[in-house]
Amino acid sequence: MPSGYSSREDPGQMKKNKQSMADLKLRRLTELNSRLREDLERERIPVSQAAKSIISYTNSTKDFMVPSIWGSIPKGEDPYVVQTSGGCCTVM
Repeated sequence: MPSGYSSREDPGQMKKNKQSMADLKLRRLTELNSRLREDLERERIPVSQAAKSIISYTNSTKDFMVPSIWGSIPKGEDPYVVQTSGGCCTVM
């Protein structure tokens, strides 16, 4: 074999690499565990309650994008209509 090449790494170095990999794996699992605990502590509500909340908000908050509830509005009052200016050109 040519000098400078070895068939195996230094046993001490291999042990350090394995330990650092184990530390990395432990840190990742600890972080994952922490995130899962946070998810578990998050408040949950049933879908039916969330749907009722959305319906209540839609009925109590005027939104021009829901014409079935609020009816159509004049184009001058609609914030979503593109307002046309008096001329065809703008000079800067």
